[in-house]
Amino acid sequence: MQIEITAPVSIFDDIGGLCNFGWARGPFFHYDRALLWTPGRFIVESERYVIFSPTHLFAFELYDAGVIGHISICAVSLLDKTISSKFEKLSFPMGVLELPNQSEETVIKTAVKNNLIEFICIGSGGRIIKVDAPQLSHNNRLRGEVVLMAQEDEQSIVTNTPWRQKERFQLIRCSPWYTVEGVMQFENKPVLFNKGRAWGIYEWARTTRPKKDIHYWAAACGMYQGQQIGFSVGYGSADSSAGTENAFFVNGILHKLDQVTFKISPSNWLEPWRFTSNNKRLEMTFTPARGNSYQNNFLSYSLHTRQFFGFFSGTVVLDDGAALRFNNITGVAERRKTGG
Repeated sequence: MQIEITAPVSIFDDIGGLCNFGWARGPFFHYDRALLWTPGRFIVESERYVIFSPTHLFAFELYDAGVIGHISICAVSLLDKTISSKFEKLSFPMGVLELPNQSEETVIKTAVKNNLIEFICIGSGGRIIKVDAPQLSHNNRLRGEVVLMAQEDEQSIVTNTPWRQKERFQLIRCSPWYTVEGVMQFENKPVLFNKGRAWGIYEWARTTRPKKDIHYWAAACGMYQGQQIGFSVGYGSADSSAGTENAFFVNGILHKLDQVTFKISPSNWLEPWRFTSNNKRLEMTFTPARGNSYQNNFLSYSLHTRQFFGFFSGTVVLDDGAALRFNNITGVAERRKTGG
């Protein structure tokens, strides 16, 4: 039985233990790094955005896992399926990125090896992304500024889950429904983001991880038949019995899903992926357009991510029992394996 949290709560009790596991429709879980008893090498904090127009997709991530970390920028042409990226490894970041405790307090400015990224939280749930990366792969430069806008009633999927038999937790928020406006200069050409034709996904995570984990995640958003739709689905080795990461959104309103399973060809990850839910509420196919893989290994610690960008089609049954069909919604799917 999933537990919905409907008012602000702390994820810590009076003596620093973990509590209030479940899911919420907004950022109701209070996290404070200073209250953690866990060694810093097991604390993971990350912020990432995926934005896309009809022609291009850009992904930005700041990732601090204590011993290892990274700043990643990825640019994908959805028309000719080319990819250009930058992956800057960080050794012993241990909070150097200064990621905030709450997802609504995001004011981040990071500059590493001439790569500048700014994530700024503004009023009414909006966000600003500024980036200047002078040398991605293939000698491409990415530079620009976009505004991500939210409507007042839009909801997010937020989960606080424990690891099985561990004094660890996983706190994740995903908001797959932003509209995007602005310009990115890429390959010496402007990429325009126009409201109603460009979309954004925001994911925020704070976790104290076990020594090993494999986590799957997929998210997408866009317009289909006059409605704004989006979703975020995922799972790993955390105990999701109190609340799964899975939700579908229609015009920003959350429809809660239970378990969702990823089915991926082991011989060719560029073949279509299949997604199914345990109660038959979601049947979906992902057609990858382009993939990206990166690794970060240091001492006994490791991170291996296989990430793919493409298009989702399928059918979802909403909370009121209505079936909604959708086709070719742009998004991202990945498998992330950590160890050490």
